[in-house]
Amino acid sequence: MAARNKTIVKIEHEIEKNREDCNWVKVLELADQLSKSWLNSSVAPLCSFLCGEARLELYLIENPPFITKKDGGFEVGDTMLLEAKKDLLDASSEAGKKAGVALDSHLLLGKLFYTIGNYEEALSHFYQAELHALTEKSLPSRSIKIVAESYAIKGLCLEKLPPFSSSKYKQAEYEDQMIHCFETAGDLALLYLQENDKQQQQVNLNSSSNPPSSGSHSPQPSINTNFKNVGVILETALQRAPLLYIKSNKLAAAVNCYRNWLSAIEATGTHALRLSFTRQLAELILRGVSGKLYTAPPNPAIKKNTGNPWKPQTYYGVNLFIPRNEFEEVLLLLIISEAMAVKEAVLSQSPEFKDARIRAFRNATAIYDLLTVILTKWSQFALLKESLERALKFSYGEAHVWVQYALCLDSMGHYDLALNVLEQVSRLTSTKVLPCLLAARMCFQNLNKLAGGIKWAQKALSREQSHPQNMLTRCYLFLGIGYHYSAVNTHVKNKSKTFHSLSQESFLNALKLDPNDHIIYYYLGLHAACHADTTEAISYVKQSLQLNPEHTASINLMILLLTAQKQIKESLALVESSLMDFPDNLNFSFLKANIELHHVSGEAALQTARHMLALWKNLYEDQTNNSDISDNKSVFQLYTSELSDKDTNSVHTHSLIVAKVEQALSDIASTISSFAPRPGPHKAWQIQLQIWLLLAEIYLTLDQINAATACIQEATHIFPLSHHITYTRGLLHEKKNEFQEAKQCYLNAVSINPYHIKSLQQLGLMYHYLGNQRLAEKTLRDAAKIDPHSPLTW
Repeated sequence: MAARNKTIVKIEHEIEKNREDCNWVKVLELADQLSKSWLNSSVAPLCSFLCGEARLELYLIENPPFITKKDGGFEVGDTMLLEAKKDLLDASSEAGKKAGVALDSHLLLGKLFYTIGNYEEALSHFYQAELHALTEKSLPSRSIKIVAESYAIKGLCLEKLPPFSSSKYKQAEYEDQMIHCFETAGDLALLYLQENDKQQQQVNLNSSSNPPSSGSHSPQPSINTNFKNVGVILETALQRAPLLYIKSNKLAAAVNCYRNWLSAIEATGTHALRLSFTRQLAELILRGVSGKLYTAPPNPAIKKNTGNPWKPQTYYGVNLFIPRNEFEEVLLLLIISEAMAVKEAVLSQSPEFKDARIRAFRNATAIYDLLTVILTKWSQFALLKESLERALKFSYGEAHVWVQYALCLDSMGHYDLALNVLEQVSRLTSTKVLPCLLAARMCFQNLNKLAGGIKWAQKALSREQSHPQNMLTRCYLFLGIGYHYSAVNTHVKNKSKTFHSLSQESFLNALKLDPNDHIIYYYLGLHAACHADTTEAISYVKQSLQLNPEHTASINLMILLLTAQKQIKESLALVESSLMDFPDNLNFSFLKANIELHHVSGEAALQTARHMLALWKNLYEDQTNNSDISDNKSVFQLYTSELSDKDTNSVHTHSLIVAKVEQALSDIASTISSFAPRPGPHKAWQIQLQIWLLLAEIYLTLDQINAATACIQEATHIFPLSHHITYTRGLLHEKKNEFQEAKQCYLNAVSINPYHIKSLQQLGLMYHYLGNQRLAEKTLRDAAKIDPHSPLTW
């Protein structure tokens, strides 16, 4: 008798071990042994339960849930499921209650009936088991999973069935019951995985304390063959709870749900879930609970584990980083998501890994898209560049990430590298138009490669014509821009005429395709203005402003055209009304100061220039105090022939060349003098330099020589070898009747920028004052070749 009891105990122990390991074939064998070893009617319900459980789980391995029978019945071939049902019904009888297996049998019957689509019957078994009234106490690992799946299936059944009442109160109660089921299932699922990890750690500890006497050590990491997944039912429950909160517009509850599960101590098998939760929580905070709706997470140092046996263990302590605002939390979540996505990335290009590679890449792309949106919004391009460079390692042949990388480099001012990346993208996407247009814009706007930009625009046009992508208008527009600036920068008359003709033809083609595009009208107006046809230019600009009254470049051009027609009052009124709409626009302030200087009074211009200096401080002081801020292209470009914004794609070729020369000369000066380059964006300091020089010109008009000298000195501290500074210094000497010194300053300015009209005009005037009429005539002829429409030259 004692031997038999010992055998039975051993079998029961083996059964529990194999149930924990989900070894259901072995459980069936051991259940058969148990029934034969103990010929007692009291063991029959237990054996029936074990056989029913094993058969149900084996069936679900081959036929996962959610692939259910629509008619709610069994098929003839479902022998294993029929046997499982019979065994579990036997185990749920009165004898099963006495044996202590009836409750678990009802829970498994609920799972079985859910599998075949009989949701009402599934719920009835959960009610018979009194699932809603179970005492929250410590349970074995297998029992935790059974209860967790029961709550999950109950929630899924409630979701499938209509509410029992049409009352709004009852319906809200019904939804709360569903969410409670999913939340409880999620907590128990995480607890189940944590318990499995503890058991595996104990096994590993025991095995390490008894090492084998012989064998070889392998440097390969060991594979955890005992890894357990929560299964598709519990994964669904973990996903459904926060989604139902969102559906019910309980966004704060959804955020707390995500936070609670993410703060649970990580266990084997939760990696994919955490990757999903971190991204979903970041999206939820961004879209639904930002601003005043956002509440920072509580401090886990004072939020210790409650000791609830049905709750997973969570991280807590004083050394944990706690986000203080929505920006920190979103960035933290996305950085964690990125780290996990990179870890999951598949680098192998072998065909057998294609599906895994595509799946991992899609997950990573969703995260990188969010990172791009967030970091771009906060101008953290350096951090974005690091992230995208990590993504490139597993983005072979994937153009999407490469385009983002190119745009990031563009935002950082790394234009040459960005163009190289776009060339690679163009090869990857042999029919796409957008990469070609981006490359063309970069050539025109940043790299002074007009010929290269035209080639890219022509390639875009060719692709659009062979593979239409609704971008034909933009292709013609970019071609027109390239031809226009080629004409402006070509001093050979025949070439300039040809480029002007091609430019106008391209703009008109674009206008035929889209007569409601304000940018096309703007460029047609600019084209007419360059030919001194102010009447036609004004007509085009008016049409541009009718389509988009807030297009600052068109407003800017209209102000210049009005001044060209000597309509000073109208231009001043327009610039003042524009400043009311755009008070931070330094372009408009600059125009206002110049109009006041030449047509109102120096005092009025001085007041405007001082306001510009204060405005610059508000706009740029934080950037210039930080050397890590990216040198982004500014929308404020002073002292250029064209003023542009992000919308117009206008360029300024000569100023690009000169800016590079000035920067190089200033860098050289920094190595041989005490000059130190200013931190922060180059454009911000360039704008301040123009403001100081504007102030200097105003003070010269007011005969305040000392103040003008001080302003020039301030500008010299920024870029000591700028041609604008040497030109203004020439004006200072000219004001003091020091014509020889003024001539030398203008010569220096022309040496840096041979196309600076003002320097050439003043240099010719100095030659005239000094009696050198032949050089004066030659210099002024050079100025007339560059800009034949300047009345001052003539």
